[in-house]
Amino acid sequence: MLSSRVHKISAGVACLVAAFAGAAVSASAGANSTADVPTFREFESSTYVDVDGAYVVNGDEAVSTRAELRRFYDRMVGTRTKDNGLVVNTVGGRDDRWSAAQAVNLTYCVSTRFGTRHADIVAAMSAGAGLWEAATSRIDFAYVPAQDASCNVRNNNVLFSVEPVSTSQYIARAFFPSTAKRQRNVLVDDSIWSSGTWEPGDILGHELGHTLGFRHEHTRPESGTCFEDNNWRPLTPYDASSIMHYPQCNGSSADLEFQASDAAGARALYGS
Repeated sequence: MLSSRVHKISAGVACLVAAFAGAAVSASAGANSTADVPTFREFESSTYVDVDGAYVVNGDEAVSTRAELRRFYDRMVGTRTKDNGLVVNTVGGRDDRWSAAQAVNLTYCVSTRFGTRHADIVAAMSAGAGLWEAATSRIDFAYVPAQDASCNVRNNNVLFSVEPVSTSQYIARAFFPSTAKRQRNVLVDDSIWSSGTWEPGDILGHELGHTLGFRHEHTRPESGTCFEDNNWRPLTPYDASSIMHYPQCNGSSADLEFQASDAAGARALYGS
């Protein structure tokens, strides 16, 4: 089930964060465990810096600045487990989501730099977006092909861009609603076309889940591994087969398919 590109969507960073999280939880259990926790400097030096300067944490999530990375680190060090399908990211205790007006106008472009794969990415994005749009009429991704020739984070005619990247760190990377415009993009590596049972539309469906504010399902204690942090709120009961759950993190779905629990979570956050 594991690919040679380090666990499909995620790369080595996911393993680093999972190990770090385990060390942080262990540290909270006893003073003698703190030696297992890396310093911030060590953590920073081991965190992948992407082509746009973003730090990539939790496998496929972008942290824009060093200050934000520090806050992420501090949360990990001070984290405690939670007793509580889909979970939404929280920022300052509030749900990280789009306004009702913005959620039905999630405009994006697809860079022409995809070359001969451009039409394939357009189709995969449409398939991934359609998963969430079918769940509720309160979500609508709108492709704006007229902006494809200048499709990057500086294009203010769209909410976000979809751009190619060449990396061994992940298959695709996304953002949360709270992410600054300068890093509000979905970056896609060419390995999306060689991901075994994972369909490109499902991979981008996973990434678009992040753009809506949804966290990895496996950060919940029920997964027993791959814990990330506690900055989330549960929307549905835990579902190991969720599209937002990495199969390699004790997930029960090998093909990253969209589930009824994912649709329920979308309705719980954005309405039905």
